[in-house]
Amino acid sequence: SLTMDPWYSAQDVVRCTLCEDSVAPMYCEVCHIHLCKDCVEKHLSDSSKVHKVVSFKQYLTTLNNPKCSKHPTKQCELHCEQCNIPICAKCISSGKHSGHKQVDNFQSFEDKTEILHKDLQELEKSIYPKYKEIASNIPVQKADLSKNSRKLTTAIDKQGDVWHREIDTIITNLKSNVEEMESKHLVILNEQEDEITHTISEITHSIAKLKKILNSQGVCLVPEYKSRNAEFRRLPPKLKVSLPNFRRKKIHTDQLIKQFGSLSALSFTTEEQVYHMPPQGAESSPPDRSLMDEPRVITAIDTWYGLYGVTCLNDTAIWTCGNDDMINLYNLHNKLMETIRTKSEYDPQDITVTRSGDLVYTDYSDRTVNIVNNTHIQTVIRLQGWRPLGVCGTSSGDLLVVMVSGDDKQTKVVRYSGSTEKQSIQYNDNGQVLYSSGGYISENRNLDICVSDRYARAVVVVNQAGKLRFTYTGPPSTTKGSFIPLGITTDSQGRILTADYNNRIHILDQDGQFLRYIDNCHLDRPWALCVDTRDNLFVAEEITGRVKKIQYYM
Repeated sequence: SLTMDPWYSAQDVVRCTLCEDSVAPMYCEVCHIHLCKDCVEKHLSDSSKVHKVVSFKQYLTTLNNPKCSKHPTKQCELHCEQCNIPICAKCISSGKHSGHKQVDNFQSFEDKTEILHKDLQELEKSIYPKYKEIASNIPVQKADLSKNSRKLTTAIDKQGDVWHREIDTIITNLKSNVEEMESKHLVILNEQEDEITHTISEITHSIAKLKKILNSQGVCLVPEYKSRNAEFRRLPPKLKVSLPNFRRKKIHTDQLIKQFGSLSALSFTTEEQVYHMPPQGAESSPPDRSLMDEPRVITAIDTWYGLYGVTCLNDTAIWTCGNDDMINLYNLHNKLMETIRTKSEYDPQDITVTRSGDLVYTDYSDRTVNIVNNTHIQTVIRLQGWRPLGVCGTSSGDLLVVMVSGDDKQTKVVRYSGSTEKQSIQYNDNGQVLYSSGGYISENRNLDICVSDRYARAVVVVNQAGKLRFTYTGPPSTTKGSFIPLGITTDSQGRILTADYNNRIHILDQDGQFLRYIDNCHLDRPWALCVDTRDNLFVAEEITGRVKKIQYYM
């Protein structure tokens, strides 16, 4: 019978990985998960991989017990957790493992395979990208170094043109100092680049080794694996450089050398940086990032129609919507990847992507909020007496929806968990309305709720409980009423970015203090905003139908 079969002795308590309820007699050798019969078809429908589903008994028969190192004629069916070695029946009878915890060899194999998977995931998803990001920043530092040196040389030349020929020697010496400092700096950057490249190579080797172990299904290889992730978490020290500058002075012929000017010293400091794996269920704090003096357009995507919605599916693709009933997915190479037609065939009002990757859109005409999952559209919220406008997903998995009453006289923000209303935000503590009109919405990393109130010419920010934190109407120099806020988004630093129809983006800190504009990127009626995981800003232009990807941080 099944219960007497030693291959099935462990399986009686193995549950399906997907539904976590039914007993799992099947196993996917590609994904390494247990499956009940009802979930097999669902798992095979995922076409992103070529799956291989077999009976768990068949899978176990393909795994060979290792031979015992102490008793070569015996096979090890158990694993001693204290000694961390496979043991055979003769090892047990010898008494050397008396009192030690002994587990089934295949259970130990599965436990350690899970550890390998976690190490592989951390290397691929976190550590390796961190090193790549650090490595990619070195060419930028080199370019800044070269740019700074050119600026210094130009400043020295301009000052030298005013002076008499006898100070040419001074100019030559100063240029030589610039070159020497650049050379020293370059040596340090090259050394750091070589070290990072070497470490990246080792990480790549570790990833390949882990994949080889996981794919080989060799039980004997697993105990030999030694994780290097702790070593790799110690990221390279962050190099802080105080680049020299040239201080120009007025000419006094009796003190030419002193009055000509001098270069400040080249200095280097390092700051230790270590990647710490975030605790289970928590997110790591993003590193501090400084705003660029001159934000730049990285790429532009032409969608060929008036835009008023954009949201990032991931770092390589964006969803857009505009003045028709289509929601389109574009990659960053301007290729249309997918098209979704709204359920009602009315224009969508706003779009967002949830933490689970599902597309959500609001339908103003149909009074609905809808979720798209694998092209299937499900209406999750149907309003009575109100119409939905802006929508965003929250860190907790809820949806925040801005809505207006049927007569356009009232506006409120409602939090939903699924189809259930959890919170309504409409009035301040004095009973006065918070919002004059509907607009776009975003949740900040401190859980504040940020709404662009177009007719009030303001950004209204409340905390998680719905208490007013601040209202932003533009920097102090703004003419009253000239600020026209539309799209709004927040980045990993808690900064709030809002599109101003006057062809610029306002950047605020999380307390509503104006930091600066993005107004040098030839924006043409910016309407909707979103940021990707690396804080690249995507700006949808209403009239041109163009989405610009802008880097605004260093």
